[in-house]
Amino acid sequence: MSSPINPNAALILVDVQPDFMPGGRLACHEGDAIVPGISRLLESGAFRHVVATQDWHPVDHVSFVSSHPGREPFERIPLYGHAQTLWPEHCVQETPGAALHPGIDWSGISKVIRKGDDPRVDSYSGFRENHGPDGTRPATELDGWLRNREVDEIYVCGLARDVCVLWTAQDAVSLGYRTRVLWDLTRPVTPDTDLTTRIRYEQMGVDVLDSAELG
Repeated sequence: MSSPINPNAALILVDVQPDFMPGGRLACHEGDAIVPGISRLLESGAFRHVVATQDWHPVDHVSFVSSHPGREPFERIPLYGHAQTLWPEHCVQETPGAALHPGIDWSGISKVIRKGDDPRVDSYSGFRENHGPDGTRPATELDGWLRNREVDEIYVCGLARDVCVLWTAQDAVSLGYRTRVLWDLTRPVTPDTDLTTRIRYEQMGVDVLDSAELG
C-alpha cells in the first residue's frame, strides 16, 4: 500500500555521481543500479522540493590516501580526534567523475549542495561537514534552505547507504526532521555492511521503505 507524500517533504539525492558507480574512482556496489529509479522518481514530480548533494573535493583533500604517503586505501587514521577513512581520490572538482550523473535529467531539481570543498575537512552528510581542526562540524546550506521552505520531512536516497546517506539521515533526525530512506534507491560501498546499516537506521527512528511505496 502506497503512502501519500507530505507536501512539506523534500527529496534529498545524495552524491549521485559517476565516481561512486562502477568504473568510478570509488565505486559503490551496484551503484549505477539506482539511476533508472531516481530518474523515474524525478519524472513523476512527486516532490515539490528536490535537493542534490555533490561531493566536490580539491585535488589535495585530506581524505585522499594520496595525501598521506605510506598509507593504504581504506586505512583509518586519527584526525582531529576522530577516525578518518583514507579514500582513493574521487569527485575531484571539475572532473567528469564529480559531475551529477549524466543519465539523469537534473533540470527540475531545486538546489545543489556542494560539500567537501575544504581541503582540511571530509564531508559525508548533506547537512554538516565532518569534524574539522577546531572540533566542530560546520553546517552546509541545507538545513537553512529546507527550513525557509517549511520542510519538516525528508526522503533520502543515493550513495552510499552506509556512509553519506547514513550520515545525512542521522543529521536529519538530530535536527528534528521526520526522516525516511528509500532503500531500493541506495547502494552500499560493500554489501557486507547492509545488515548493520539497516539496524542503525531502525535504531535512529528512520523509516526504511522502497520507492514503490510512495503515493
